Amino acid sequence: MNQKQTPNYTFALTIVIIVCFLIGFVTTMNNSMIEFCKNAFNLNETQGQLVNSAFYGAYAMSIPFAFMMNKIGYKATLVLGLAVVGVGFVINYFCINGNLNGSTASIYWMFLSCMFIVALGIVMLQLVANPYVMVLGSPERGAFRMTLSQALNSVATTVAPIFILNVILNGKDAKEAVPADIPLPYLGLGLFTLLLCIILYFLKLPNINEEEQAAESGDAKHEYKSSVFKYPHVWLGALGIFMYMGVEIGIPSMLPAYFKADPSLGNATDFLWIYWGGMMVGRFVGAGILNKFKPRAILSVCLILGAICVATSFALSGMAAVYTMLAAGLFHSVMWPLIFNLGLQELGPHTKAASGIINLGVVGAATLPLLMGRVVDNPSLGVGVAIAMMFIYYLYIFWFCNWGSKIGLSK
Repeated sequence: MNQKQTPNYTFALTIVIIVCFLIGFVTTMNNSMIEFCKNAFNLNETQGQLVNSAFYGAYAMSIPFAFMMNKIGYKATLVLGLAVVGVGFVINYFCINGNLNGSTASIYWMFLSCMFIVALGIVMLQLVANPYVMVLGSPERGAFRMTLSQALNSVATTVAPIFILNVILNGKDAKEAVPADIPLPYLGLGLFTLLLCIILYFLKLPNINEEEQAAESGDAKHEYKSSVFKYPHVWLGALGIFMYMGVEIGIPSMLPAYFKADPSLGNATDFLWIYWGGMMVGRFVGAGILNKFKPRAILSVCLILGAICVATSFALSGMAAVYTMLAAGLFHSVMWPLIFNLGLQELGPHTKAASGIINLGVVGAATLPLLMGRVVDNPSLGVGVAIAMMFIYYLYIFWFCNWGSKIGLSK
């Protein structure tokens, strides 16, 4: 009797990688727009961090969107997410372009509202990408595939700040930014995303059924709990992602304030690509070493080294401190996929719903940088205290990696 041939998911993974690129590009572009918006709209640090709050606040819809994905499937969610992203960018063009004579405050709120719409689509794409990568192949290679997809996602995160410098700012100094720089590049992004949406609508993608995969792999004997809400490691994983977003977004979000405290350093936008480039390199390297070392060991080492980079920056000054802080991106690189992978262990048919719960943790990027911005605006505290808050985030993730992610798993 012939064994059933293992499905070839190469094409489906390629599609997901394109989606990962778009997710990384749009997400990093949004975060890199903080300094632009502070100059274009005359904002203080707290107001500038609303760029993160508007975008990442959309992740509060992760759980409802996950249950929606459970009803309509991966492909429909993928297409819908791309449509929402495209429409958000196009609306941004018309709203801002049609109100350039209005107050900068009103234009800024229009910009934030439109980016919230874009973010809703990104949340849907994020929900598709993570579990899709996990189930498109053998379970034991799930962390490797997720890290590889995130490595390619990081190519986009490195390109995004360069896009702002050369397309949105068009070579101008960030201090010369004006609202009129936004509409046309955003319209181009919207049309590209809508074109990709139309193409994917007519492509045939596999319908992944985790229960069937479990049966085929012999995992059907595993007794799953009646609800995803009964798995503690899923909720602790969501909190892990919450804290991780403070780690990942903390440095690039605080860098403009760090540079403002010392004007001799130049413009923060000119250096953001180094941080995201370090994450890109780290993810490519991480995809290779995950074949040789256990995920928990890699995550623990990266947490320690990342914290050392940030701590060392306090002992240095000038650009030496900046480069040391930016080097943390190399070690932050593999944290997202490893935390996510630990939160999705042994869930079978609950994988989709768990992905929504864990993605809910991304609201950490909407709240933690805003809190750090309030600290920066407090004259008695400042940017140093805000950056030091990251050690709290490191500590929790370290606990989750070594202890919290094991709670509720079968022995």
